[in-house]
Amino acid sequence: MNYPLKRVVVTGLGALTPIGNSVSEYWDGLVNGVSGADFIKQFDASKFKTKFACELKDFKPEDFIDRKEARKLDRFSQIAMVAADQAVKDAGLDAEGINKDRVGVIWTSGIGGMITFIEEMSNFNAGDGTPRFNPFFIPKLILDIAAGHISMKYGFRGPNYATVSACASSTHAMIDAFNYIRLGKANAFVVGGSEAVVTQAGIGGFNAMKALSERNDDAATASRPFDLNRDGFVLGEGGAGLILEELEHAKARGANIICEMVGGGMSADAYHLTAPHPEGLGVINVMNEALNDAQLKPEDIDYINVHGTATPLGDIAELTAIKKVFGDSVYDLNISSTKSMTGHLLGAAGAVEAVATILAMKNGIVPPTINHTTADPAIDPKLNLTLNTAQERTINAAISNTFGFGGHNASVVFKQYQP
Repeated sequence: MNYPLKRVVVTGLGALTPIGNSVSEYWDGLVNGVSGADFIKQFDASKFKTKFACELKDFKPEDFIDRKEARKLDRFSQIAMVAADQAVKDAGLDAEGINKDRVGVIWTSGIGGMITFIEEMSNFNAGDGTPRFNPFFIPKLILDIAAGHISMKYGFRGPNYATVSACASSTHAMIDAFNYIRLGKANAFVVGGSEAVVTQAGIGGFNAMKALSERNDDAATASRPFDLNRDGFVLGEGGAGLILEELEHAKARGANIICEMVGGGMSADAYHLTAPHPEGLGVINVMNEALNDAQLKPEDIDYINVHGTATPLGDIAELTAIKKVFGDSVYDLNISSTKSMTGHLLGAAGAVEAVATILAMKNGIVPPTINHTTADPAIDPKLNLTLNTAQERTINAAISNTFGFGGHNASVVFKQYQP
């Protein structure tokens, strides 16, 4: 028997980012074109090819989490708890009368507890070979643990797990939650992602892949999507959370409805370990699927928050795909990469950028792509890439794209809520 799909709305947001430790601070940073990049503070990076990253500013876990409990959490889980708490409180999902059996958590990370792994192995290697490991080593390390901690804090007993697809992870989390809700299997979800891999291994590993910018003489402008002189992404840390909720459930409890989620697409490049398909085939497929799922036409979209990592191949492939999907209406779009400000938050990127997309729609302002100085002749100059300065416009519907190593692609579609 077929049942009509339920509508899904967004009722809460949370964000802990390199340009702001709350949703309002994050938004101020976005519209003002603030760069979160600076020289690394968490370890001595003087011998690394890349000496900078987009780190959190003035983040002290003990300001939000009991000191004893914080010691049981890797940094990525600490970030998760703070961002999720902001979203839950924003939505009022911690109120009395919520059926917690019908509230789930899908929270993810691209890598998980890298800091914990480095610390435990460093301690072991510095010892006499006798195995002495922290009993919380494995629970701190595994990337599904953040979802577990969030569910335990609030008593949410619905579906609880983590999606893993590298940099597309938290977008896949949103799509999974969206599908559960519209199929009637849950009333609400806390969804999101967090990442904390600004470490020796994180910087060194991405340096070895030649994925990171090495613009050490001008770190603040190193993340340069679409610029001729782009030379790789800037690693970021942080996280974001969203509350997705079934429409009638949200209305019944008087929740503030921020916008509606109307579609999601998933695809694979099936091409290369790290490089995008040169013709953008997987990206074409994922945006077409997202639009079809949302029952929208290309001309209905006003803004795309692109994956836009500032890699020479990736930026071109994504724009090539966008032109093929949107045809002539591509020139009516605003396109921007907020990674120019936040850096690349890996598994948290989808959630962080979905929040940016939703805020752009809510406030009628498109965040800019900053740090653009030199046009790339391979990029169509007629595209509106929202360069360097935010632009005001009415946004009725928007797409957020995220793509991960392994050829994982995911896109989500949001639109203005209409009763």
